[in-house]
Amino acid sequence: MTKTNEEKAGWKQKLFFEMTAYWINVVYLTILFSVFNSYRRLILAHYDIDYGEYGISLIKALVLAKIVLVVEQFHIGQEYFKDKPLIIPTVIKTFIFTFITALFNVVESLVRSFIHGASSMEALMELMNHLNYEWLAQAVVVFFFFIPFCAVRELGIVMGEGTLSKIFFTKRPAAGSCCDKAQGSSETQ
Repeated sequence: MTKTNEEKAGWKQKLFFEMTAYWINVVYLTILFSVFNSYRRLILAHYDIDYGEYGISLIKALVLAKIVLVVEQFHIGQEYFKDKPLIIPTVIKTFIFTFITALFNVVESLVRSFIHGASSMEALMELMNHLNYEWLAQAVVVFFFFIPFCAVRELGIVMGEGTLSKIFFTKRPAAGSCCDKAQGSSETQ
């Protein structure tokens, strides 16, 4: 294989990997925001209050999934975390992604106000009204949703690229075959 063909194959493989990671992030974040919106809708329905922000979950997920990939490309503290227990980079990245999500919510609130024709002062007042207990509850939910997300990502880094995909998405050996091999090797010794 020539060097050009190797570069093409490497580029295609990297693009495939990045797109796969992006769409996994999109699915996870869409589920996160949809669950929170469904919870919010059910609570408000109990008090006969209508709620209609459903499509925003997918839009948020599409944007935030890309932001997550960009942040991961910076390898924030990767060298520092190299020999640390997995809980440390998991919690730190969870805080970072939660902060990014909160920042995104602030920007979203401002943009939404400007789209609806609000002045700068009205947009700021709308933002201040947005930063309430509901916003804090969403931040807590997002934080706890990001813990397994970041833990799996960190585990993937430690185990090596593609290992988690193989574990989760390839067929496992038949039940007992692993134990049969182990027994066979112990019997021969």
